[in-house]
Amino acid sequence: MRRGDSVTGSTGRRRLGRGLEALLGPSTVAEARAEGTLTQIPVSALRPNPYQPRQVVDEAAVAELAESMRSAGLLQPVVARPADNGAFELIAGERRWRAAQRLGWTDIGAVVRDADDQTLLTLALVENLQRDALSPIDEARGYRRLIDDFGVSQAGVGELVSRERSTVTNALRLLKLPQAVQDLVHAGKLGTGHARALLAFENPDDVERLARVAVDRELSVREVEALARRGRAPARRPRGGRRADPEVRRVEEALRRRLQTDVRVSTRGKASGRLTINFYSHDDLARILEIVLGEPFDG
Repeated sequence: MRRGDSVTGSTGRRRLGRGLEALLGPSTVAEARAEGTLTQIPVSALRPNPYQPRQVVDEAAVAELAESMRSAGLLQPVVARPADNGAFELIAGERRWRAAQRLGWTDIGAVVRDADDQTLLTLALVENLQRDALSPIDEARGYRRLIDDFGVSQAGVGELVSRERSTVTNALRLLKLPQAVQDLVHAGKLGTGHARALLAFENPDDVERLARVAVDRELSVREVEALARRGRAPARRPRGGRRADPEVRRVEEALRRRLQTDVRVSTRGKASGRLTINFYSHDDLARILEIVLGEPFDG
């Protein structure tokens, strides 16, 4: 079973506060059965949480959970609230529900609770944050929805999800990035450290161009921050042409690993060319010179 599908432990529950903890109910099917709150709900009667902040379902995780449920059964009940026409909306346990669908189950063990929309969103956020199941962008969008839809302050969001206010503020700043850059962060191609460094650029075109450069050249956060301090984004290097030469690529990669900076080799004919070594601050230049010369540069 993947970590994201394990039963929420008592430590995580205590962080929720008593009201939210009560809504999530028992941690196991056995506990729910013992206290008389377990009920069987038709799998077809359940609907996803309309406030689910996670935008992409990890089908591999669902498949793995389904195999676990096939052999061990349902260990943790889903939690749902009544909806219209005899249906139910999930509060927690969407992966368990999807795994049950995959297995062809007709019913699933559930605990039914009454919850308003704000609580539905808050619980979905908390559950996913505890399981590291949200991308930084999904997390930020969840916070923004609490603020915009329900009038919760940033400090209030922090209290609801057990995060520092500064954590909430920094997450929300990611939503100022151009959509194309948000997509890179959401997909895990660009780290949050890189993304925050890009916020120093005011021109959206510069932000997007540098984001692509950072991904293409695998720049470190420090390198992106250095470019941001210089106040300009470099032109994006074309993917074609010279990069088709595997020998050139090998030389560039070897130099990048040794110098820990971006290096470009341009060939001219068969036996000549140009070597370009980038640096991003005076300290960075001194570091590279020391590596090349074998001793500190005293110029």
